[in-house]
Amino acid sequence: METQRQQRISQIIQKDLAEIIQHNLRTNGHLNLIISVTKVSVTSDLQEAKAYLSVFPDDKTAQILKEIKELSNQVKHQLAIRTKNQLRRVPELRFFHDDTANYVSEVEDAFKGKNNPITNPELLSRRKKR
Repeated sequence: METQRQQRISQIIQKDLAEIIQHNLRTNGHLNLIISVTKVSVTSDLQEAKAYLSVFPDDKTAQILKEIKELSNQVKHQLAIRTKNQLRRVPELRFFHDDTANYVSEVEDAFKGKNNPITNPELLSRRKKR
């Protein structure tokens, strides 16, 4: 359970991180990309923050995540400048891919009849009897 302070810091980091990442990627020549920071979770000691990123188009996700991880020190510095009045110390940033959109589209396809596990039971994994 996150405390109210953790939630507030997560929201601040999420908002500023999205702007910083978009700006850095545009200056590095990546156009026609949509990157959103879907969630930021901060540890209880406020030392580490996990940022979950969603990239569109999805085929460039690995490349963009690698580039963002390489720029993480620069991103952290820019975040420190933006949040200097709100945070005493900026947490270490860890970046992860958020595949929630892919999962949602798979569930929607299942509801629409495509890949329906009821009509095609081979899609389901077999249960192991104990």
